[in-house]
Amino acid sequence: MATRSTIMDTNSFRPEMMGALDPETRSLVEKRDVLGPAYRLFYKNPVHLVRGDGARLWDADGVEYLDVYNNVASVGHCHPRVVDAITRQVSLLNTHTRYLHENVLRYAEDILSTMPGEIDRVMFQCTGSEANDLAVRVAQCHTGGEGIVVTHEAYHGNSALISELSPALGTAQPLSRSMRMVPTPDTFRVEVDGAAAAGLSAEAFGGWMASCLRDAVADMERHGIRFAGFLGDSIFSSDGVFPDPRGYLGPVIEAVHDLGGVYIADEVQPGFTRTGDAFWGFQRQGIVPDIVTSGKPMANGMPTSMMAARHEVLESFAGSIPYFNTFGGNPVCMAAAQAVLDVMRDEDTMGNAKRVGGAFRGQLAGMQPDHPVIGDVRGTGLYIGCEIVRPGTKDPDQGLALALLDELRENHVLTSVCGPLGNVLKLRPPLVFSLADVDWFMSAFERSLSSLGV
Repeated sequence: MATRSTIMDTNSFRPEMMGALDPETRSLVEKRDVLGPAYRLFYKNPVHLVRGDGARLWDADGVEYLDVYNNVASVGHCHPRVVDAITRQVSLLNTHTRYLHENVLRYAEDILSTMPGEIDRVMFQCTGSEANDLAVRVAQCHTGGEGIVVTHEAYHGNSALISELSPALGTAQPLSRSMRMVPTPDTFRVEVDGAAAAGLSAEAFGGWMASCLRDAVADMERHGIRFAGFLGDSIFSSDGVFPDPRGYLGPVIEAVHDLGGVYIADEVQPGFTRTGDAFWGFQRQGIVPDIVTSGKPMANGMPTSMMAARHEVLESFAGSIPYFNTFGGNPVCMAAAQAVLDVMRDEDTMGNAKRVGGAFRGQLAGMQPDHPVIGDVRGTGLYIGCEIVRPGTKDPDQGLALALLDELRENHVLTSVCGPLGNVLKLRPPLVFSLADVDWFMSAFERSLSSLGV
């Protein structure tokens, strides 16, 4: 079984693979030494990309690939409306937010209009890590507590504060002494009072998770740590993609508030229409968080992020601590973010995610009888987890999952894995993914399975 120390590197190129590369690729890989050893490449045979359009990418040899992984280019690579908005604004002005400018105000009002009325303040940063960092500081200031609860395989960013709340980074990453973890809401494996989680109601499954949260907070208190909040994304993407049963986070947010904490919804992954059922992942769950964060998908990859909050939650922090993010909310990034929001409305990315994602999941599930290595297919909209197991069991087969990734890469399809066991294919393409793209993936997946004899 894979351990937490290996998961973040499962789909990584390693130096011992260098000998199998062609001379040009080997030369580029060797030059990456200047970046230091912490940087990672995907695949045994790394891909050298030079161009993108929609859900398609091209390498230096002109070979076309299907992107089934890049949620950052949320409305597709090089969307012309986003490119135009960036080009026009960068030719006029780009500066920080200590000066007045309409773009940041226009976007602030527009993005808040997509949220529940209780969330009425927004601050901008450059990365999701910065947004989550600020959110935790706001939660701690508001509650007077320090302790944050996350799930067992959570990833929320790479700042000093947030990396200590991101167990998915591996055992070499120290975790905060004031942090506690609750189990992954694994509907494929978890049993509650002897019943399989997959058959439970949202209330029953959420009640189990809320009970786990209460136990974690009780342990905090035994160690003299005051609870500040729960930080989670509503699709539990790094944990292995667990969005259902729909509504199960209701009992969890109730427990958070009963215990005096705040609920921070990390929407970098499930937000911006990706679930197909709501603009925000938390809306699909029927809850109203206290703080909401998002990141680069909001501006199609431009360095943009945000933290939105209820004004009463933000007040303690904002009224006493100056916060300045030099280029958070700059005019160019706000122009890009506004263009993305306009595209999402005009092109109905939510409807596309629901329609295409439903077809995608259905075709994957239809393969299970002929390919029992597909243990589970789950997800919502254009975020799908395809769990690879040893046939007839729920035992994870990480080796096969990684082999499938490399076979898919050779069939010109790009994706990766997630989950604590490193065996879940993480399928989260740009929101412009089409039924024709689904057909491409399914053909490539069938060929990949067949070539591996499974």
